[in-house]
Amino acid sequence: MAAGQPCHQPLTGWWYPLSEQVLLTDRPLQGGFSDRRQVMVIDSGGAFPLGHPTTRLCLDLLVYALAAAPVARLVEIGCGSGVLCLAAAALGVPRVLGLDIAAKAVKATRRNARRHGLAGTVQVIQGSSHCLTGAFDLVVANLPNEVQHEQVEHLSDLAVSSGRLLLSGFRETDEPALLDHYHRRGWHLAKRAVKYFTHPELPPALNFNWVAWLLATFPGST
Repeated sequence: MAAGQPCHQPLTGWWYPLSEQVLLTDRPLQGGFSDRRQVMVIDSGGAFPLGHPTTRLCLDLLVYALAAAPVARLVEIGCGSGVLCLAAAALGVPRVLGLDIAAKAVKATRRNARRHGLAGTVQVIQGSSHCLTGAFDLVVANLPNEVQHEQVEHLSDLAVSSGRLLLSGFRETDEPALLDHYHRRGWHLAKRAVKYFTHPELPPALNFNWVAWLLATFPGST
C-alpha cells in the first residue's frame, strides 16, 4: 500500500499510512492488524486535532515534497501535536524544528518525539516564529486564513532561496487573495491538494473545501 492510500486493515480512529515502513495513528492498534510497518501512535495532547482535514492534506504534500527534493532543515510554525514534524523526521529529514505558542502543544510534540526515539532530530520551541533565525529548506504552516495573510512576508523570509513553503488552514474560497500575495513575492504553486466537502442539505454553490499548497520560488526570484 502506497503512502497516503487507504488501508484495508481493521483500523479504528485516525490513521495515515506515511510510507511502506511507517503508519501513523492516534491510538494503539487492536488485535487483527497484520501490517508489518512501524506504528507511530501520536497523542494530540489537546492540541490541534489529528482528524482535521488539513492534517491529511499537509501529510500528503509533505510526502510529495520530500520525494521531489531533499530537505536538510524543516520548520513547522504552529506544530500542535507534532505530527508533521514527526512525519518529516520519520521520512529522513535530519533537522526538524517545531514551534508553537501553546504550552500544551509543545509538551505534546516533545512527548511524542521521545516516545518514538526522535527527540534527537526534532527540536521543539515555545514562542513566536519571529524569534527564529536562519533559513529552512521547507517551511510548514497549517494556520488559519487570517494568520496566513499576516505571515506571508515572515514565512517567505524563513525559506532559503531555493526553499519551499507547505501551507494549509484555509478554504478554496480564500485562495485567490492569499496566492496573490505570494505571487508578488516570487512564489508559484507547485502542488495543490483539496479535501472536497459536500452536504445534501447545503446549496451546491457553497464551498467549504479545505486546501493545502506547496509553493516554490520562480526561477531568478529573490
